Amino acid sequence: MIEFRNLQKSYPVRGGGRKVLFDGLTLTLPRGAKVGLLGRNGAGKSTLISMIAGTTKLNGGEIRREGTVSWPLGFAGSFAVDMSGIQNIRFVARIYGVDSDALVDYVADFSELGDFMRMPVRSYSAGMRARLAFGVSMGLSFDWYLVDEITAVGDAAFRKKSLAVFGDRLQASGLIMVSHSSVTLREYCTSGMVIDNGKAIYFDDLEEAIALHEYNMA
Repeated sequence: MIEFRNLQKSYPVRGGGRKVLFDGLTLTLPRGAKVGLLGRNGAGKSTLISMIAGTTKLNGGEIRREGTVSWPLGFAGSFAVDMSGIQNIRFVARIYGVDSDALVDYVADFSELGDFMRMPVRSYSAGMRARLAFGVSMGLSFDWYLVDEITAVGDAAFRKKSLAVFGDRLQASGLIMVSHSSVTLREYCTSGMVIDNGKAIYFDDLEEAIALHEYNMA
């Protein structure tokens, strides 16, 4: 499960005052839930994802995580750009306590980056970095996967392979997903959370969450 206890998050805005994203959020996401996050632009969806991942600080309260939680899927911003793809993978493997050779082999096969695996990440295109990041994400098993606007990279065959592997991972894991596409949310999620004006409401039924979000946007 992932539990929010009196979660507080705000940030200063130009001209004075603060924009409140979460004001005392308290709720529990059950283990294995597939949750779609909905809300207006700026409501706090991406901020909540990054707080769950541990990359953004809270102003108050706490988040309790049962099990392992991924970084936002496909996020390539944390790679050391002067290190090669292989060196970055080995670094991640040490952090998560997994066999580095096995992870390197998996990502090399999955990403199809070939000789670029031995080159500095700074020489990669954005698409190549995304392939590397997605490969590392799929090479590790998490109890919860975080997704902030899922993006498909590569050709049609690579996209098909990526989505198939992602679907397999979700058979035994929970998911928290941000997407502006209700089609995408319906494909991957069964429940939903609507964020609006510093509050959040969780629904076991995704359709109820989508209905409230559409009402708020009307």
